[in-house]
Amino acid sequence: MLDILLQEENERESGETGPCMEYLLHHKILETLYTLGKADCPPGMKQQVLAFYTKLLGRIQQPLLPHINVHRPVQKLIRLCGEVLATPTENEEIQFLCIVCAKLKEDPYLVNFFLEVIQDPVLHLYRRQSKLKAMASKGSASVITEDMLKGQDSLTTDTGQAVQPEEMPSAAGAEHMEKEDDLLQQADDLSFSMDELNVTSSPESSTVRPNQDYNLVNSLLNLTKSPDGRIAVKACEGLMLLVSLPEPAAAKCLTQSTCLCELLTDRLATLYKALPQSLDPLDIETVEAINWGLDSYSHKEDASAFPGKRALISFLSWFDYCDQLIKEAQKTAAVAMAKAVRERFFIDVMEPQLMQTSEIGILTSTALLHRIVRQVTSDVLLQEIVYFILGEHREPETLADINRHPLRHRLIEHCDHISDEISIMTLRMFEHLLQKPNEHILYNLVLRNLEERNYMEYKPLSQEDKDVVENGQIAGAVDLEEDPLFTDLSPDNTLSTQEWLSASPPVSPEHSKNDGKTEVHKIVNSFLCLVPDEAKSSYHVEGTGYDTYLRDAHRQFRDYCVICLRWEWPGSPRSLEKCNLEASFFEGHFLKVLFERMGRILDQPYDVNLQVTSVLSKLSLFPHPHIHEYLLDPYVNLASGCRSLFSVIVRVVGDLMVRIQRIPDFTPKLLLVRKRLLGLEPEGPIIDHMTLLEGVIVLEEFCKELAAIAFVKYHASSTP
Repeated sequence: MLDILLQEENERESGETGPCMEYLLHHKILETLYTLGKADCPPGMKQQVLAFYTKLLGRIQQPLLPHINVHRPVQKLIRLCGEVLATPTENEEIQFLCIVCAKLKEDPYLVNFFLEVIQDPVLHLYRRQSKLKAMASKGSASVITEDMLKGQDSLTTDTGQAVQPEEMPSAAGAEHMEKEDDLLQQADDLSFSMDELNVTSSPESSTVRPNQDYNLVNSLLNLTKSPDGRIAVKACEGLMLLVSLPEPAAAKCLTQSTCLCELLTDRLATLYKALPQSLDPLDIETVEAINWGLDSYSHKEDASAFPGKRALISFLSWFDYCDQLIKEAQKTAAVAMAKAVRERFFIDVMEPQLMQTSEIGILTSTALLHRIVRQVTSDVLLQEIVYFILGEHREPETLADINRHPLRHRLIEHCDHISDEISIMTLRMFEHLLQKPNEHILYNLVLRNLEERNYMEYKPLSQEDKDVVENGQIAGAVDLEEDPLFTDLSPDNTLSTQEWLSASPPVSPEHSKNDGKTEVHKIVNSFLCLVPDEAKSSYHVEGTGYDTYLRDAHRQFRDYCVICLRWEWPGSPRSLEKCNLEASFFEGHFLKVLFERMGRILDQPYDVNLQVTSVLSKLSLFPHPHIHEYLLDPYVNLASGCRSLFSVIVRVVGDLMVRIQRIPDFTPKLLLVRKRLLGLEPEGPIIDHMTLLEGVIVLEEFCKELAAIAFVKYHASSTP
């Protein structure tokens, strides 16, 4: 039959229906085949019917699904798919469902034929009996059976389709019963046509409406549970096609009338709970990139296997599927699915794990959260993860309300945990979070507390001060080169005038020295000169100068600018006259913990120091004028009781200068530690004060990095 139809189509002009196709449509051949397939009589008929439907829809070029005598039997056949798992027809079922999904992807409006209205059973039975009596009195029905009253297949109607009565062919037995059922279904279609039109054209209208059913989705959801991995993956692919359809009615039905959200979240929760209670954070981080469609893992073939790897890959693979599904989904469907993942998985399952007191449990759950943050690509799902971690608050923080969002408070506290492993892992999670393209992250953690610039002491300029500013100086600014802390500088610690003439951007009329910005060479030298000469070791080792950071800073700053471009940040700080400088300043919980960690850099393990300075350098790279001013301008006039990153480092250096005097042979020991860290010297006897020496090296490198960032940002802002 299929060969005849294909030959007929090839012999005719495009879009023209031949007599064979007309016969198939007019005489309801597909309905008859469906009846035989449902009964599976003779045995194996269901498999053959599914294969025929698949080939018919896949090979015939002209659109068939808009025909009522095609999409109605297709809809009925869809209900038979996925009823029982691991059946002999499972492969044919998934092939059939996927070809229907592909056809809907080609013409998304057709999905309205597959949204069904579930009627109230009592009302439906009453109307059905009334119609039967009316038709019996006219002689149009002679046999009423119990099966017809139950009417399983006619309990639903296609939406968006007002059907006109057609001339029905005469038949006996099963075909006669089919005719009765179709007449009743057509009458139901007509009686509910107004409601159906509302469903299709106005998905946001009144909620007092018959519930919808989306059998295509339900069948695919059942097949995702198939023990055959290939079938499950094909079912997931079919769902991916359906969620991307732009029809609002389909999106609403998908999220409100199917179990899709429950399936996604319940499986995430199940796979998460199947993970071992203790996993090595390094294993979680380094497990190979996960692709949901290629979740094939053999423990025997894996040379780097570890306990729980199979469960970890399964969890990350399903999370990747959820992420991609939400990324491809129609907007309203994506929001609904992302909210479900947040509420049913992150809040219900992950949050108790992150809030527990067991150090092993905290470390494992934080490492998993870190991996999720790194892996997520969907903007909608990322937004929900950000709200889960940080909350939705945007007003400035106060010390009294830093616990308003308990999880945010707990995670920030974990950055200063007694366990160094937990501190490092939490800091790494925040570092990756800051690199995600979401404005709320930086605003919630830092920017909301800097909006009013009340970290500055504001003094209206007198006439004398204005004259000083005009002469190229900044009123009230401290010249750090005259500070006692910097009087022992050697010529190697600063950049010469000639170097700055070649390295600094040319001064243009649009960017003169008097534009209110501190001259960049003073800022750079301020950071380079912070560490005293006897505490420096980089100039003894080739290739460790300040310039090595310039290239990385330029590349990273460019990447950050691309991310932040759409956030429409101002190019200059907010005018002090418009700021509420009377309000008390609090840097926020996140910066508070980072500054406290930075203040202990001489007494902390090397790995912790590297991670703390890495997060602070990432923050410094953001091209917001208030962040730049607060973190990178040593000349800012701080209000009483306020601290900045520069002032924290100054206090550390003051402590260092005192402690250096108590350590004999400080400089040779420092140089030896640096060479060991670089691998230039073999490990030898333990050196006294190792933690302090390593802290000094990190401090020196961090100051060079900040100097490079300040220079790169000034150069970028000064380029016309």
